[in-house]
Amino acid sequence: MWSSYPTTPLRAASEKKGGRKKTSSADPQLLPSLKQAVEARTAGSPVEPGQLWTDRSPTELADELTQQGHRVDRKTVGKMLREELGLSRRRMSKTLPMGESDDRDAQFRRLQKLKATFLRQGFAVLSIDTKKKELLGNFYRAGPAWTTGRVLAWDHDFPSSAWGKVIPYGVYDMARNESLVYLAQGADTGQLAVDAIRRWWYRLGKWRYPTDSPLLLLADCGGSNGYRVPLFREQLQLLSDQLGKTIRVCHLPPYCSKYNPIDHRLFCHLSRSLQSLLLRSVELIREALSATTTRTGLRVITELARKVYRSGIKASREYLADETVIRDNYLPQFNYRFDPR
Repeated sequence: MWSSYPTTPLRAASEKKGGRKKTSSADPQLLPSLKQAVEARTAGSPVEPGQLWTDRSPTELADELTQQGHRVDRKTVGKMLREELGLSRRRMSKTLPMGESDDRDAQFRRLQKLKATFLRQGFAVLSIDTKKKELLGNFYRAGPAWTTGRVLAWDHDFPSSAWGKVIPYGVYDMARNESLVYLAQGADTGQLAVDAIRRWWYRLGKWRYPTDSPLLLLADCGGSNGYRVPLFREQLQLLSDQLGKTIRVCHLPPYCSKYNPIDHRLFCHLSRSLQSLLLRSVELIREALSATTTRTGLRVITELARKVYRSGIKASREYLADETVIRDNYLPQFNYRFDPR
């Protein structure tokens, strides 16, 4: 019995379906012209020789190609940049160190070994640092927010217009993914750094670690907790005496502050919490930072400093005359400890 449905001849096995042709197929000179337009403006190119780069938009490139007689629009140019020239939109990556340290690799190996040892034994490993200082006032802050009205900021961000300045000092517990952010005003000093560690112990640490267990601090080489700051060392010795525990310090190598765990585990999330806010008071900053959360369960505790920190305070002459710091034999400038007296 014959079927009432029409039949279609089968496609030969070797026959291929036709796909969409490349944009440049209809105009063989379009792609060379586009590449020439991209290469014509290389002043300030941040990429290596031989790599393509342009800061011109597809609209600008399309206008130039149109003036040359090509029929093309910005969408077509954008597609050709991606598919035929292999370009993609990328932001700069702040990864190049501003200098080199001869002991860089050796110190990182030392740091990783100490960190692994402390974590394995259940001791606290704290990544510490000062976050970018925040100016109080109607300063513009990037980032969108859901609102029924407009959020108005000053048309110029002059630091001299600030009502004050807040210094967020972070103490991040690597094992427990929680932190204390100490909000201070005045100057970023070694005393401020150690006070933040002290407050972490009394607010969080003493409930999570044995009283006689040591602390490991991972700190940058510079700033208020730098390896060349005697006031920081003196205050750590006093804290060791007060808590009755050994405090070990391991500094990141010079020019490597971006590798401090607190930068990408805490500070980036704190910055997100402050987006699109008018920071008009310290209390507002405290509330915003306290609400910081992540899918990995980050917990942030904030505390306001009860005093204003003054600049110009130095370590006492008595301490400098007889420093009690116990330095390691290997890379002693970066690795040392304080035992309670």
